[in-house]
Amino acid sequence: MYYSALLASLAFSSVGAVNVVDLSNTPWTLENGDRNISVPGKVPSHVHLDLLASQVIDDPYYGLNDFNLRWVALSNWTYTGQISGLSREGNVNTFLLFNGLDTFADIQFCSQPVASTNNQFRQYFFNVTDILSSCDSSSPELQVEFGSAPKIVDDIKNQPGQEVWPYLTEITFEFPNRQFMRKEQSDFGWDWGPAFAPAGIWQKAWVVQLNQDEVYVRNSVLDLYREGQLNNLPPDQTANWVLNASVDVIGAVPEGASMNFRVVDAATGEEAGSGDLVNVTNQGDVITGSAILNAEDYKLWWPSGLGPQDLYNITIEIVSGSGKTISSVTKRTGFRTIVLNMGVVSDEEVSKGVAPGNHWHFEINGQPFYAKGSNFIPPDAFWPRVTPARIRQLFNSVIAGNQNMLRVWSSGVYSPDFMYDIADEMGILLWSEFQFGDAFYPVDPEFLENTRQEAVYQVRRVNHHPSLALWAGGNELESAMLLVAQLLYPDMYDHYLHMYETLFLDTLLPIVYGNTRSISYTPSSTSKGYLSLNFSNPMPMIERYNNATPGSIYGNTDYYNYDARAAFDLSTYPVGRFSNEFGFHSMPSINSWKQAVAPEDLSFNSSTVMLRNHHYPAFGLETDNFRNSSMGMGEMTIAAQMYYPVPSKTEPLANFSAWIHTTQIFQADFYKSQIQFYRAGSGRPERQLGSLYWQLEDIWQAPTWAGIEYDGRWKVLHSIAKDIYQSVIVAPQWNASTGILEVYAVSDLWDEVKGRASLGWVGWDGSVKNTSADTGDVEFTVGALNTTLLATFNVTELISNSGLNASDAVFVANLTASGTPPNAEATKTYSHTNWFTPTPLASAILVDPGLTIEHDSGSDEFVVRAEEGTSIWTWVSLNEDDADDVIVAFDDNGFILRKGEEKRVGYSIINGDGQRAGWQDRVGVSSIWDNTLP
Repeated sequence: MYYSALLASLAFSSVGAVNVVDLSNTPWTLENGDRNISVPGKVPSHVHLDLLASQVIDDPYYGLNDFNLRWVALSNWTYTGQISGLSREGNVNTFLLFNGLDTFADIQFCSQPVASTNNQFRQYFFNVTDILSSCDSSSPELQVEFGSAPKIVDDIKNQPGQEVWPYLTEITFEFPNRQFMRKEQSDFGWDWGPAFAPAGIWQKAWVVQLNQDEVYVRNSVLDLYREGQLNNLPPDQTANWVLNASVDVIGAVPEGASMNFRVVDAATGEEAGSGDLVNVTNQGDVITGSAILNAEDYKLWWPSGLGPQDLYNITIEIVSGSGKTISSVTKRTGFRTIVLNMGVVSDEEVSKGVAPGNHWHFEINGQPFYAKGSNFIPPDAFWPRVTPARIRQLFNSVIAGNQNMLRVWSSGVYSPDFMYDIADEMGILLWSEFQFGDAFYPVDPEFLENTRQEAVYQVRRVNHHPSLALWAGGNELESAMLLVAQLLYPDMYDHYLHMYETLFLDTLLPIVYGNTRSISYTPSSTSKGYLSLNFSNPMPMIERYNNATPGSIYGNTDYYNYDARAAFDLSTYPVGRFSNEFGFHSMPSINSWKQAVAPEDLSFNSSTVMLRNHHYPAFGLETDNFRNSSMGMGEMTIAAQMYYPVPSKTEPLANFSAWIHTTQIFQADFYKSQIQFYRAGSGRPERQLGSLYWQLEDIWQAPTWAGIEYDGRWKVLHSIAKDIYQSVIVAPQWNASTGILEVYAVSDLWDEVKGRASLGWVGWDGSVKNTSADTGDVEFTVGALNTTLLATFNVTELISNSGLNASDAVFVANLTASGTPPNAEATKTYSHTNWFTPTPLASAILVDPGLTIEHDSGSDEFVVRAEEGTSIWTWVSLNEDDADDVIVAFDDNGFILRKGEEKRVGYSIINGDGQRAGWQDRVGVSSIWDNTLP
């Protein structure tokens, strides 16, 4: 918390301003004359939140209020504030500064028009000096009127000469025509969330008053890169650092101004470097300079699990020709290089077994690493509710889950600085994207200029964060949208390709390359990478598209398959260099459902539950989407029935809860199968070096792909992902077509790992199964960032020739290894257990494992035992009443216990500490066996 508090006081500090009025402290009124509504408002806020605070509306997240409250989005709203504390001196210039207006706004000051805005993601500032000088009021009125975004984009669509958008060139989830607005795209609905289309002054706003010779820092960019470094290319790691600093101001920097810098170790407070910036260029509202920093003077920043997160505060001062400090800005940063390597696979690499083609992996400080993580979506439909404390809670779970990277999905918003700050501290890399997705977008000059200003502001705002890993143009633009154009509109393909390249190559790439040398760019989240990269050309990057050589591997992959029959068939999984999206949906816990629906709606296929399931979406504004929703509900149901004993409990709530849990088990099982397949790919020809599953967290309470529920509660998925994202694992890989089971040791460490694995078969009653297969102990060595095949079993032959009863057999693998973590000196012991069943658990001869659990108050751990048989999907959980108020993450969950085994399980409290005294004594344990109980 110290770092975040420090940054809040340091970032954008400005010297010498006459007066800065924070509009968060101004009394505001929110009004809608047509509905005779007038209530107190806030800044930052959204209309829905202010209406909720005044009890004009019910909780937007409750029941079917996403439908019931559409009138809010379809109305116009006005925020009015009386601004006090302004200087009226004649030599003072007055500006309005908004960091975020959502979205279509008309601004008036002292009853005079100021400007109209149409971009949620831009910073706007306006000179209102003349208006204030002629204003008689001692407390001038500031009025911001927000138009209905759904209505305005409908009007834009219907303008004469407007581009025609055929079917699927813009995927409509609820409100249509989102491609015309520079607003959070998922505000108009998505398949995991609601469509509230909120409006309001959603970020901070100020009145800034300056004397003629003063400036106010409104934005800045710090870029740290190695000498000679170019975007997208691995730099020389022995080169010195270049510090490039550029400061955007309100006002005008006087001629003859200079710049200096000071670098301070954020942990110790010691100065690490200082001096003057050279090559200073002053454009009046932007001043830029650079310096060379000795590489040996600075410690490197590393992602979580790969080294320490050393951070530095860099202060940039702007100094007048007379030596007076005009203004300054301090930002916290880290020294690191992060590159998305999409270069050609070398002949030497091919000779070592890597498939030819192009790479697609990240390198931190010159070192390739395995990216382990998930996709971050908007954590709330109303961003003013997203606080640093909430992101820190979520990111604590990310780190606990052994993740080092999040893809911050586009079609949400650009991440706030506090989110990057926390990621900097924790070592979480944030793959970031421009806010475009699943649509083609206009390319008229006005739209492109609006986008250009948005991108310039955002790239400069966040570039100093060492957690920033990448800029991508948008979501699924090549893998989905260009494919749609190619398949459905082949005669128009060149037209849509031109639109795509105009925005994502001709417009966005130069903004990234022109403002930073330290960050890579790719125009689409999923693609085959570039065909060539030549900085001598006016457009350095040419995309590969379908220019592929047979036998070669290019790019990254996404994968969604809702046919449960193929879930564990490895031959259906994509083979690529990196997997950035894959998933399947599941239900949230009954505790989450209780927050959002009435007691009478707490059943699997109640109308409210079904209509909150937006997979599959309505593709429009219908409020009776049972047909499409039932398809998604059916997919969960079929998967549960196919692979597990399904519940049939007499008590309705208990049955609902058990069904929920079973959908979560399938989701976790499916993700585990994919993650270990992709991780094993690090040692196969594809040299696969990343898996980011869909998705990290929920935006509300509904069936989704999330591993963490809206309130921070872990689904089964997050516990299983934590397990399979450990650095050294044992991974059974079963080929459904051949019946061959291959068992791998997988390591993402950067040095060799040695260890021993114990392999064997047991029955559900705990008995050891003797087979002709070569089981027992296997000694192994795994190379750096690689895999080793431990054993191969022909399961079909074992069943037919060795008398192995597939319904009464579990393959269990235990691994213990010794290795050295990256950037560490001491060796560490790693252990992991995994399993495989040759038949779905739905047809397994399960027995009661005789589970017991007790709380050891001395060690503050839970002791779990299986007394009578083999326990699979062993699940430690709070008493249901306790779980409504206390959210706990157990250190291990969803595990296997052999008969007679004991496991000690620690925990951490996510929320609600102290609300339910003695909850530890009421914790229970279950397994998949419990599904068979009435």
